[in-house]
Amino acid sequence: MTVLDAPELAATTTDTPPPQRPRRQKRKRGNQPGMRAGKLIYALLIVAFLLSAFPFYWTLVAASRSNADLAKTPPALLPGPNLFDNFEAAMAEADIGLALLNSLIVSGSITIGTVLCCTLAGFAFAKLRFRGRGVLFAVTVGTMMIPPQLGVIPLFMLIAELQWVNQLQAVILPGLVSAFGVFFMRQFLIQTLPDELIEAARVDGASTARTFWTIVVPIARPGMAVLGLLTFMTAWNDFFWPIVALSSQNPTVQVALRQLGGGYVHDQSVIMAGTLLGTLPVLLVFGLLGRQIVGGIMRGAVKG
Repeated sequence: MTVLDAPELAATTTDTPPPQRPRRQKRKRGNQPGMRAGKLIYALLIVAFLLSAFPFYWTLVAASRSNADLAKTPPALLPGPNLFDNFEAAMAEADIGLALLNSLIVSGSITIGTVLCCTLAGFAFAKLRFRGRGVLFAVTVGTMMIPPQLGVIPLFMLIAELQWVNQLQAVILPGLVSAFGVFFMRQFLIQTLPDELIEAARVDGASTARTFWTIVVPIARPGMAVLGLLTFMTAWNDFFWPIVALSSQNPTVQVALRQLGGGYVHDQSVIMAGTLLGTLPVLLVFGLLGRQIVGGIMRGAVKG
């Protein structure tokens, strides 16, 4: 039996390095299968963008041309020099300035009221426990199945009794709360608001109102932005109820546009100029809330 000396043993152990684990190569996200958009996807996106933007572009072209230019074959496809003249003609035929102001007041008031009330109701239905919650929510959602035209006559009788005919509150108050907004905010808060935050606020001694303003509102801000834009566009584009409750002396934008292009031959360029004026505030609101809207859609799409 041979005994190895300590130096020889150390030499034999140090000559053979320990095996190394093979390093894993990190894949870039762009190289992962399914993460790269192909040329077909880009082509479809470009086509979808052109189809979506062409109506607005044609409105701009028609608003900057004369009625004779629009009647030519083929029609002009580039903007013309008559944009501001058509704006002046549209504002002379109908009180577009007053209509824009009325629409801003009506749409802004309805948007603020709907977002606030529907967020409160959605928080109550989503996170609070009270008797009859399921029945009340079912009744609220069930009202979405009732056609709004059925309530026009009793609603007009009510505002006539209150002497609100031809006043803006006759258009504002019926739209301050919507069943869709309550349903939307309830579903959004169920997915994005953890119950642990509510319990932690209760342990700290916060009231329900303080919990709503300090915890619920910051988390619900993307959903509120989405609901606010949808409500603003619905109130801005509403024509049926404003033409019933208001007169041509105190109109909203959609009622005022009805007065444009009168005569034996309708002046399409003036109508398009008024339509362009009525579209710009909606685009401005979308530009201001666009980032919040995308965030709200992404949060609503991913659960947990």
